[in-house]
Amino acid sequence: MAETQQMTCQKKEVSGPSKLRPLGNRVLVQRLEAEEKLKGGLVLPDSAKKKQEQAKVVAIGTGKKDKAGQLIPIPVAIGDIILMEKYSGQEVAIDGQDYIILKADDLIAVIEQ
Repeated sequence: MAETQQMTCQKKEVSGPSKLRPLGNRVLVQRLEAEEKLKGGLVLPDSAKKKQEQAKVVAIGTGKKDKAGQLIPIPVAIGDIILMEKYSGQEVAIDGQDYIILKADDLIAVIEQ
C-alpha cells in the first residue's frame, strides 16, 4: 500500500518529501529563510531572526467538499510563494528539513512573482 501512495504522489509531481502527502484541505509548505543582513551590513544571529510568514508550497491535498458534495480545490499550486498566518499550522521535520502543514484557510495570499 505504501508503494501505491508513493506512486500517487509521483503522478501529482509533488516536489516535497516523498514520505509526506497532505490530505484533504491541507497544504505542505516550507518557510522561506529570513534576510540575514541588515542594511548596514550587520549579520543577525538565528535567535534574533523573525519567523517569516512567507513560505513555498511543496505539496497540496485534494481540497474539501462543500455541502452539496462538490470538491472545492485548494487555491494554490506547487511552487507558489504564499503568505500565511503567523502562528498557524503544524511544524514537522522530515529528512532533516522543516515543513509546516497548514489548512488552506490559513493561507492569506499568493505572492505574484
